[in-house]
Amino acid sequence: MIEFKNVTKTYPDGTTAIKDMDLSVKEGELLALIGPSGCGKTTTMKMINRLIEPTSGTILIHNKKISEYKINELRWNIGYVLQQIALFPHMTIEENISVVPEMKKWKKKDLSKRIDELMDMVGLDPETYRKRKPSELSGGQQQRVGVIRALAADPDIILMDEPFSALDPISREQLQTDIRELQQKIRKTIVFVTHDMDEALALGDRVCLMKEGEVVQLDTPQNLIMQPKNAFVKDFIGERKSPWQTAVDVMVDASASRIISQKQYSEGDFPKLGVYSIKGEDGSYQGSIKDGAAIELPVLENSMTLKKAADTFEHSDESVLPVVKGNQLVGTLSYRDIVVYLKSKVSTDNGVVQ
Repeated sequence: MIEFKNVTKTYPDGTTAIKDMDLSVKEGELLALIGPSGCGKTTTMKMINRLIEPTSGTILIHNKKISEYKINELRWNIGYVLQQIALFPHMTIEENISVVPEMKKWKKKDLSKRIDELMDMVGLDPETYRKRKPSELSGGQQQRVGVIRALAADPDIILMDEPFSALDPISREQLQTDIRELQQKIRKTIVFVTHDMDEALALGDRVCLMKEGEVVQLDTPQNLIMQPKNAFVKDFIGERKSPWQTAVDVMVDASASRIISQKQYSEGDFPKLGVYSIKGEDGSYQGSIKDGAAIELPVLENSMTLKKAADTFEHSDESVLPVVKGNQLVGTLSYRDIVVYLKSKVSTDNGVVQ
């Protein structure tokens, strides 16, 4: 989808921000860029829409050099969300959302429908908020408008430059949840720059940790935590507290014994006692059974923290719950799995969970 080949960026003062970078962003994934200040993460992102031009090397989108796109064509197909929300203060919310679609000559009927659709998607009632000015919205609401404005013309790519860092912790956490849920629906290719490691690990399908203009480790959040490439990665991530760890991190091999196929369920070929989750032929979660009968169970997202997973178990009568990523069944997790995992992380020297 997006590919960097031997890309270097050196500024006129001689500072080299990016050094011979090779990087691929998969279609439909959210890639989080993170690293120390000055590591080159924002420069990397801004080169994608040519706000910054590389000194050497090649950047491609859909296997075509970005230098071969007309600049307006390139940028119209890339949504951009900033830390400084940057809504036009004199325009209404619907006018702010309409800017790029109007440039692309969308029909008014289609645009009006798109505005309603997007506002509903982020929990802003169109009838209530369409005609309001940005100053009449909270910071979190303004940032939601910033996100859907970037989505308005249905671009393939969204660039997000520390979009939530100026918000209060409650608004920030809610917007992180909203982005995770929104991404599951729209599956855009998102490059997300952040200085917050927890945010990167919570949002990214993959996380790209950079240092001095180079990629140190590009990996899934789980692998970054469990298999840091070197001391820098380990130190930068820090000792993530076990309650943060995602449910998928502590799933045991035996969890597969709590999953049956759709075919087994259809043919009645499954144990008649116990709780089991049903996996469709395409890997999707098809529901659960208990003692042979269908049952509705809470579902754990694989990005859910162990603390939240434990809270879910506290409000459930069952000791085993399905774990999903999007609509895919990736395993099951038991309350016992969590307890055993946490016990394994307790230092025998000081009794502190690491």
